[in-house]
Amino acid sequence: METIDISVDGRGVAVLMLDRPEKHNALSAQMIAEVTEAAERLGRDPAVRVVVLTGSGKSFCAGGDLGWMKEQMGADAATRAAEARKLAEMLGALDRMPKPLIGRVQGQAFGGGIGMMSVCDVAVGIEGAKFGLTETRLGLIPATIGPYVVARMGAARARRVFMSARIFEADEAVTLGLLARAVAPDDLDAAVEAEIEPYLACAPGAVARAKALVAKLEPRVDDAVVALTIDALVDAWESEEAPEGVAAFFEKRKPRWQEG
Repeated sequence: METIDISVDGRGVAVLMLDRPEKHNALSAQMIAEVTEAAERLGRDPAVRVVVLTGSGKSFCAGGDLGWMKEQMGADAATRAAEARKLAEMLGALDRMPKPLIGRVQGQAFGGGIGMMSVCDVAVGIEGAKFGLTETRLGLIPATIGPYVVARMGAARARRVFMSARIFEADEAVTLGLLARAVAPDDLDAAVEAEIEPYLACAPGAVARAKALVAKLEPRVDDAVVALTIDALVDAWESEEAPEGVAAFFEKRKPRWQEG
């Protein structure tokens, strides 16, 4: 593993850390593959009781890697669909993990980072952190992460931030349901520990069965939903807006819909 770090303490508490601090833990193809593998491995490990998902450095996850985005500019529809499916598989692996998944959000999160927060069973973040579903600024849409974001926030609350690319802070992330709590940075570890501790008194099998039951009771992110999101993202890339928005981003200029 080159882009993530995994550790497990004597209690069976695993920490899955995104470890590209110099890139603000942006999701590269390699990181997506490694997180997927880690989620499946930790889910199978009987010694693991709880998994904490966090990031190294100042950012939790800044969304898609810029190098990946450049590759998508010149890709065909089939390649774009394949890359979107890999992200969907990563989110699905985290979401289905038969262990409690606790988000330790130590910094900002955008795009795919919001998706990763949304698949956590509970997420705690720091006061002052900034968040945003910024895809529409680029002429794209938060498609692959969409089912998890809407499931977490609810459609009515998601509409407040899903389409506008508006940046919001931790207190609003709490009201949106994205974070359970926002605490001072020095209190983050204690807040995460408060989420971990109750699980260590629970029967691991019962926890896994309870989590599986929740998944059956809520709207399912099945193959049809995943395919719908992939098609929607590919359609966005095929529009006139995405090439203009992404090009404007890399050229450090305003896209044409902001001119004037």
